[in-house]
Order: sequence, then C-alpha cells, then structure tokens
Amino acid sequence: MMTTDTQRPRPGAAILRTALRRNIGAMIGGTVLMGLYQAAETAFPIALGLIVEHTMQDRSLGSLGVSIGSLAVIITTVSLSWRFGMRVLQKANTTEAHRWRVQVAACGLQPVARDIDGLKSGEILTIATEDADQTADIIEVVPLLVSSLVAVVVAAVALSLADIRLGLLVIVGTVGILSILAVMSQRIGSSTQEQQAKVARAGAKVADLIIGLRPLHGFGGNHAAFGSYRRVSTDAKRQAITVARVNGAYAGTALALNAVLAAAVSLTAGWLAFGGQISIGELVMAVGLAQFIMEPLKMFSEMPKYVMIARASAERMALVLSAPPVTVPGPERPAPGGDLEVDGVRHGTLRGLKFTVAAGEFVAIAPYQPRAAADLVAVLAVNAAPPAYEGVVRLGGQELADLSVEAVREHLLVNPYDAEIFGGTLRTNIDPSGSSRTLPEAVEASMLTDVVALHRDGLDYAVRDRGANLSGGQRQRLSLARALAADTDVLVLHNPTTAVDAVTEQLIARNIAKLRRGRTTLVITSSPALLDAADRVLVLDEGVITAEDTHRNLLAGDEEYCLAVAR
Repeated sequence: MMTTDTQRPRPGAAILRTALRRNIGAMIGGTVLMGLYQAAETAFPIALGLIVEHTMQDRSLGSLGVSIGSLAVIITTVSLSWRFGMRVLQKANTTEAHRWRVQVAACGLQPVARDIDGLKSGEILTIATEDADQTADIIEVVPLLVSSLVAVVVAAVALSLADIRLGLLVIVGTVGILSILAVMSQRIGSSTQEQQAKVARAGAKVADLIIGLRPLHGFGGNHAAFGSYRRVSTDAKRQAITVARVNGAYAGTALALNAVLAAAVSLTAGWLAFGGQISIGELVMAVGLAQFIMEPLKMFSEMPKYVMIARASAERMALVLSAPPVTVPGPERPAPGGDLEVDGVRHGTLRGLKFTVAAGEFVAIAPYQPRAAADLVAVLAVNAAPPAYEGVVRLGGQELADLSVEAVREHLLVNPYDAEIFGGTLRTNIDPSGSSRTLPEAVEASMLTDVVALHRDGLDYAVRDRGANLSGGQRQRLSLARALAADTDVLVLHNPTTAVDAVTEQLIARNIAKLRRGRTTLVITSSPALLDAADRVLVLDEGVITAEDTHRNLLAGDEEYCLAVAR
C-alpha cells in the first residue's frame, strides 16, 4: 500500500453529471412521456376552444360526437402518459439513489481510513441516506423541467395563433418569473447545504450518546452530554426553520407570480375579445390556457429549487467520495495457512515491537498496558494503515503494504473486544453470509450453547440492535462465535472472555485451542485460562516483548508476570 494524492476529486457537479449520464435512457423515455402528458393537458383547453368555435357554426350531433371522442383521446393520453412516465422516472430515481447509498457506505466502511474532513459516522449515515436520495432527484427534475417547458411553449404557440400579443405575454412573463426565482433558489441551495450539515452533526452526536450511554450514567456525565446534544439539535432546528422560511418565501413568490401571469393572460384575452380582435372560441381557449398554464409554470418554477437542493446534497456526498484513501492497497495475496510476523513496529505506545506466530501455532500476548494492546490490534486490523507506523507486518510471508484489503480480510480476522452486535438473529450475527461450515462447532466452542438452548427459537432467536436483549457475557460469546465461525487462516482475538465467569472462561479457552488446532491463532489477553491454553506466551511491556515462555513457566519464574495475570 502507498499513500496517494493523485485520486481525481469528485465534486458535486461531477456527481450530478454521472447520475444523469447513467440514466440517460430512462430520462429520454420519461421526458417523452411527460412531454406528451403536458402537451395533452395543454391540448385540452385548446380543444374546448375549438369545440366552442365550431359548435357555434355547425350544431350537429356528428360534430358533438367528434368533440367528445377528441376529449376522450386527450384524457386517456393524459392518464397513461403520466402513469408510465412517472413510473419510468421514479424507478430510475430509486435505483440511482441506491447506487449512491451503496457507494457512500462502501467508502465509510472501508477498513483503511479516508481523510473525510472530520466527518463522524453519524454524518456519513445522513449523507448515505438523505443526501443520496436528494441527489438522485435530479433524474426526475430534468425531465419534468423539459416537459413543463413543452407545455409553456405549446400554450404560447396556441395563444400566438389567436393573437401574437397573448403569446408574447406568456413568453415574457415566463422568462421574468424564472429570472426572479433563479435568484431566490441560490439562497435555498446554500441554506439547505448548511441545514444538512447541522442535521448530520446532530445525528452523529446522538449516535455517540447512544454508544456511550452506560459509561456516561456510570460517572454522572449524562446530563452534560444531553446538554451538548440539545445545543447541537437546537442549532439544527433553527437552521431548519430558516430553510422553511426561505422555501415558503420561494413557493409564495412563485405562486403569486404565476397567478399574476394567468390573470394578465385572461384579462388581455377578455379585452381583445371585447374589442372583436379574437373570437369567443379563442377567448375560451385563452382563459382555459391561462388557468392550465399555472400548473406547468409552478412545476417549471420549482425546478431551480430542486436543482440547488440536489447540488447541495451532491457536494455533501463529494466530501466522502472524493476523499483519498490513506493508502492504496497492493495487488498481492498471502500464502494460505501462513504465519504472522510483526517486525520492528512503532505505533502509539509500541516501540519497535517484534514477534512471530508460526503457521498453526496458538500464541498468547499478555499486555501489561491496555493501550499497547489497542495499538497492536489497530495495526493488525489495518485500522492503522502501513504508512501510519514504522516497521513491517507480514502475513504469509507478504508485507501488508503489498496486499489488497480483501486478501487481508480473507486470511486474517481481528476480532476486537467491543465487536458490534447487529439486529437480526443469533444465526445471522454468527454467520452473516450463511456460508460457514463450522457454525455448530463455533457455537459450542464459544459456550453460546446455553443461550441457544434457553430460547425456543434456538439460533433463530431475535437479537435487538446492539444486542440490547443480551447480557454483556452473551454479547461477548456471540462475537467470539462469529469470529470462530469465519474459520480464517489467521485469527486474532482481543480480550474475548472479559465478561464471562471463570468456569466458562476455562471451557472457552480449551475449546478455542481444540477448534483452532492447526490454524494460526493469536490471543491478546490477561486471562490465565487463555494464557495457559496457548503454546507460548509473549509478555508485552512498554511497547516491546520482554519475556517469552509457557504460561506456567512464567508464573513460576517471573514475579511481575504473576502479579499481572494471576487472579
């Protein structure tokens, strides 16, 4: 892996262009259908005017039948074109939003960190949901904009045929309305972007509170934390009110201007009819078009607002998608069943750490300082990428810097002590992909069998989000079962039994040693049971390995070790 600054940025405009380019076919089809819908709706008042004009000249049942048939065709066209046009556009919109959600989530979940300008996980969640949806709205905005333009053009042409002044009035009025609203939409875009940022920060804050609620209650810090969230949430509320006011002013102005234009067309047509310059049928057509034109004008005038909202959301997504990764993964793959070597690693509290776990060996590390254990786990889990530390980590003889993240994940699993439990069932938490061949053995080895037997549904027992309906020990054993069920070549466990009783811990230690026999296993722990089950124990003190032997030999000959691990 190598650091890079060469990744081309993906600004909001580029994201919108990508969305449009990927859906060009659906947009063309939707534009044609929605244009047909608007043209048919425009044709309705035109047809009424023509019917009135010809009925006054030819009062026959045949003419009446033709008129009714024409109106039926127009109404059918309006209904079908709207139905299928919106179906095409909304399907494309939903699909595009899904693509961006997946892409943002993939960036946010990458094990190799990205420089995302200080965004927290809660903010990334908001970007992957609301911003992705609002960005994809551009797929509908453009066809609706074009179809509304079609309606305005058809109305202007029809009115021009009656009297050129009516057509010019519609054209000039439309240009004036859009010019005014375009200026107002700029404020909507900036206000919306600021609101989305503040809402995302509020979401990130409440996510942090939920995660740390128990520790906060423990030392009485919950009131201060809630006060901090209240301030952030209030700030977001104020910005939301500002955006609502701007949107309200925009909508009110658009409605008022459209009404003024419609009234102007109606009054002008009435004045021309009174003067004998247009016929009664043309007056009926003009008044009907003046009433109808308000809908496409309203839609047409709202489009700049939605374009600005989509662009603001796209700019937010660009913060994640254009952020360069800290490292660029290499192309190599480790040898299967290989060893794990840490050579001269300096990171955090680690001071040139060196050790090797041979293929098939079960090794335990007894850390005297918890921080050193956390730093080692960060390096092995690739949460701290190779450029972030000195030294080399080798997996199956290959340096981590030369391996793809997928290859590392396939051969090396690092299970943290605070692994997440997800909403679902026991089974889906242990084997998310449904492909594990060692699920029963993993359940038995982790001593999760009593939890499975306790519930009538067994492995299909429902688990709430974050394992809220499980005890701390049950959550820990569930996490351990998931790690064992993955059956990777190299498994690293960090404090896997801190929340279980001593008897259960003894059984788990023996089970892990038995299940992982012939597989490379590294356990970072101070548990005597796990240390005793290991082939050898490495003592990690002040960032380096200071002793190496079996657990029992260290107990007999190292007083400091005895004080650190004996219970």
